[in-house]
Amino acid sequence: MFLVTGCNGQLGTALQSLLKDKAVYIDREELDLTDEEAVKAYLAANPFDCIINCAAYTAVDKAETDEENARKVNALAPLYLAKYGKKIVHISTDYVFDGTNHKPYTEEDETKPVSVYGKTKREGELNVINNAETAIIIRTAWLYSPHGGNFVKTMRKLGEQRDSLNVVFDQVGTPTNAYDLAEAIVTALPQIKDGEKEIFHFTDEGVCSWYDFATEIMEQSGLNCKVYPIESKDYPTPAARPHYSVLNKAKIKKRFNINIPHWKEGLRKCLKQF
Repeated sequence: MFLVTGCNGQLGTALQSLLKDKAVYIDREELDLTDEEAVKAYLAANPFDCIINCAAYTAVDKAETDEENARKVNALAPLYLAKYGKKIVHISTDYVFDGTNHKPYTEEDETKPVSVYGKTKREGELNVINNAETAIIIRTAWLYSPHGGNFVKTMRKLGEQRDSLNVVFDQVGTPTNAYDLAEAIVTALPQIKDGEKEIFHFTDEGVCSWYDFATEIMEQSGLNCKVYPIESKDYPTPAARPHYSVLNKAKIKKRFNINIPHWKEGLRKCLKQF
């Protein structure tokens, strides 16, 4: 039996549709992951084959002024889950990099987070690696689904309300359908070896800017909203964003024999679910 934390988020919801009754699903209402004693007691009473930790503090801009809570959820909660569970799949982010690369980031590239969110997620990675018996960390990026708040839903809503939009074109990465990531996790689960501790990268295939992504969302959604490219400096945010966060996925494809769809195909699948 598996345990899925953060079960009401984008990835947690996707995992529920795939794992069904093979897992127990919890969110903060069922268990406070930032309470070490509570986590210890829960996992002692309920030993799971593997924990899939989808819980995260993902309000990137808010984290800049709410570092304590971001650290509790992104760094301490993974520490407790890794310490008291025997096997964990932990979800991390492209924000552990500074975005100055010009070729896709590999798992061996130096991490250099430039935001509180990125720093606390990197702390979480280290806590998992250093405390778990068996740990698979999967970094992903630009996640979206029909559930929760995300770029696709925001663009569709604005596209229905407006004639035009400005979207940054100088931040480049890969949109990732949460269901594609969930399928990769489910494929990997039976292949994880006891004692294995590895970091992997997973996004959908291909590369685009947020501007390209927004344009494709309008086109696939049949919305007549014109998208104009702007620079990041024209759309300032409290937290710095990586300008380049394309992830190299060769390692996860080889290790778990995973086929990854192109991001446009991922978007098509998602829009069919709306």
